[in-house]
Amino acid sequence: MAVHVLLFDAGSENEGIHSLELNGTTVVLLFEDKDDAERYAGLLEAQDFPLPTVEALDRTEMEEFCASAGYEARFVPAGFMPQSPEERLLIAPPEKNMDVSNWKEQGEPQAGAPSEDPHEPISSGNAELEDFRRRLEGLL
Repeated sequence: MAVHVLLFDAGSENEGIHSLELNGTTVVLLFEDKDDAERYAGLLEAQDFPLPTVEALDRTEMEEFCASAGYEARFVPAGFMPQSPEERLLIAPPEKNMDVSNWKEQGEPQAGAPSEDPHEPISSGNAELEDFRRRLEGLL
């Protein structure tokens, strides 16, 4: 089953995946509905965040990637209705975002290091993400 994720600088050496920092856990959103992912991307852009690209990827592959990288994959089903303030972040980005003017130079966050901002792009310059991307491209 395909899910839709938000990528920054897709296909480049500086490619990154959109994530949220929730209660000390890095969460990657996996949207079932492409329209929901595009709406979320538009909300990010409205907050002066770089506009991400919506990419359709295999859900199982994404869940495996997130698990191997220490991230939590959070599936957002079509028509999702939040029941808590935390769940609201699955359909609309937080009002406060990380300053991303230099996120490409920041590198990977330290494991266990607290993030001051709940909205953090993950730099994908690491070999794991590049290997994952190559495997996904091979499937296509």
